[in-house]
Amino acid sequence: MTQQATIDQGKTAVLIMDFNRFIVEQYASDPQGVVQKAARVLQGARQAGIPVVYVVPGGREGIPEPEFHAEITPAQGEKMVTKSRIGSFSTTGLDALLRQMGRDTLVLMGVATSGCVLSTLRWAADLNYKLVVVADACSDPDPEVHRVLTENAHPNSFLTFSRLGSVLSTQEFLQAAGVA
Repeated sequence: MTQQATIDQGKTAVLIMDFNRFIVEQYASDPQGVVQKAARVLQGARQAGIPVVYVVPGGREGIPEPEFHAEITPAQGEKMVTKSRIGSFSTTGLDALLRQMGRDTLVLMGVATSGCVLSTLRWAADLNYKLVVVADACSDPDPEVHRVLTENAHPNSFLTFSRLGSVLSTQEFLQAAGVA
């Protein structure tokens, strides 16, 4: 990935989307790996004082109440937003919450890359947020779709995340946040 990014801890929030046990086990191509990467990002964000907001599905048939892996359980004081659509903004007060918190930069990770991550990335870009996607803390049922979205293989494609923000690895995020 090797993109440059600077994380302003006072203006950034981490969004962890659809990381409940059911969704990770059903839709992540490498459930254990993506949970481990997400846990490292969360630990780094907490160490850097960057707020974390959990976005969880609710109100959809077939999706049980969120049950988190032990490594990615919300800490005391972390916000949780419940959505009823794929993206994190359309059916929630997430934008108002982030503005109230004074956040203009979002670090995104989630399952699935082609679902909640893509939808949230596009909506957030339309709302003028600065964006960072932690590629190895995202997963998709189709590894090739994940690769096309997160790698700069097609720099002129509107599907490539790097057209809307920075795409970093977990290690690159930790370095940019000053906690590596």
